[in-house]
Amino acid sequence: MHDEHVITLDCFGARCTIALTNGGGAPLRAIAAASFLLECHRRLSRFLHGSELSRLNSDPRETVPVSPLMADFLGAVRRAGERSGGLVDATLLPALRDAGYASSIPDRDPGLLRPADVGGRPAAPDAAARWRRVHVDEAAGTVTRPPGLEIDSGGVAKGWAADRAAAILEPAPTLAVECAGDIRVSGTAGAERRIAVTDPFDGATIAELDLSDAGVATSGTGKRRWRNADGTVGHHLIDPSNGRPCESGVVQATALAPTAEEAEVRAKAAVLGGPDRASAWLPDGGWLVLADRTVTEVPARTLRPEAVAA
Repeated sequence: MHDEHVITLDCFGARCTIALTNGGGAPLRAIAAASFLLECHRRLSRFLHGSELSRLNSDPRETVPVSPLMADFLGAVRRAGERSGGLVDATLLPALRDAGYASSIPDRDPGLLRPADVGGRPAAPDAAARWRRVHVDEAAGTVTRPPGLEIDSGGVAKGWAADRAAAILEPAPTLAVECAGDIRVSGTAGAERRIAVTDPFDGATIAELDLSDAGVATSGTGKRRWRNADGTVGHHLIDPSNGRPCESGVVQATALAPTAEEAEVRAKAAVLGGPDRASAWLPDGGWLVLADRTVTEVPARTLRPEAVAA
């Protein structure tokens, strides 16, 4: 776009991009949004031993002082659990480590994803619902949770951060923030941006979305995959009910929503929920890729995702 300011940076274990067209103070706002994303990475990465999240996870106290940024993020953790009926559970860090995701890994290894004729078992919430035990007191600047409860920033942080960074860019004729696949687009001009959805098996474009004011997120098992010492392949989407990587029969979901945070929750819930329930998690539309490589467009409709969890 004409006179567009673009900043690309390494953040959240992937590439993030900030873009906005000219307006009052546009370059400074772009820099401020980039600085915010880097601060999120510094505070919320579980792979940085000195990060605020790492210190929180190891703190033996029940109530711990936290920064305003951490308090805001932990609010998103609660919302993710509530909106997904417990499918999107950010308290599964021990299960992630046990599955083989103990250190940062490459974003994509397409050689580890193979088509399958049949799907597996859809995920289910953990009956313990540990995410409900995370209580944030923003006025006091504290979080209360059981000592030993560990939180993974993972996908929840990406959508939340994209929305917060987009707010820093406002007002602008057009703006967009992408955080490792979670995208927020907006702008006073109402101009559309084209966003491509790619196939997790071969990277080919399967859809192009023209959006002017929306959140969009893609979640799936084609990224963050690894081969374990015993030859099995793991990935980062964990079934809360059993603590193991979920093979639901859906390998990728792209969700549209009013915000990137909500789109991230919907996309992840659609993958975990399996083929029979996936489309219900996409009330504003989206795309699904199944284990047998079937690609399905889900049209927008009135069914809300809360009905699936009921």
